[in-house]
Amino acid sequence: MSEENQTQQAPAQPPAEGAAPAPVPKAMSLMDAIPEVLKHSLYNDGLARGLRECAKALDKREAHVAILAQNVNEDAYVKLVEALCKEHNIPLLKVPDSKQLGEWAGLCKIDAEGNATKVVGCGCVVVRNYGEESEALNVLRQSLQKN
Repeated sequence: MSEENQTQQAPAQPPAEGAAPAPVPKAMSLMDAIPEVLKHSLYNDGLARGLRECAKALDKREAHVAILAQNVNEDAYVKLVEALCKEHNIPLLKVPDSKQLGEWAGLCKIDAEGNATKVVGCGCVVVRNYGEESEALNVLRQSLQKN
């Protein structure tokens, strides 16, 4: 026998009748992309959390994007972050809850089951370094270009 006959592949078989079709990937929304981008940024030490760190990063023009919680009670806090973003032309995104933003920024404990516990609220987060390229980062960039 020649080598060609030995290396022939079996013809592709159609999927079995009971097998489910491959799931179609759902388009990622901005609110799904933000936590992933923040996670990558946190791993690469590119995240400023809290008013003091955020104000420093915004003033030094190190920020790529700022994220502000909408339920912050202090008006001066919101005005400062918005003014620094506007002055230095840094995009500002708003999320509904500070506890959720704190969880996304890593201000919590993770239990054995992978659930977040002891979540600390965070009013503002600034991304100084995105980390690695990902689909979530592309979704975030597209959203920022639209605005």
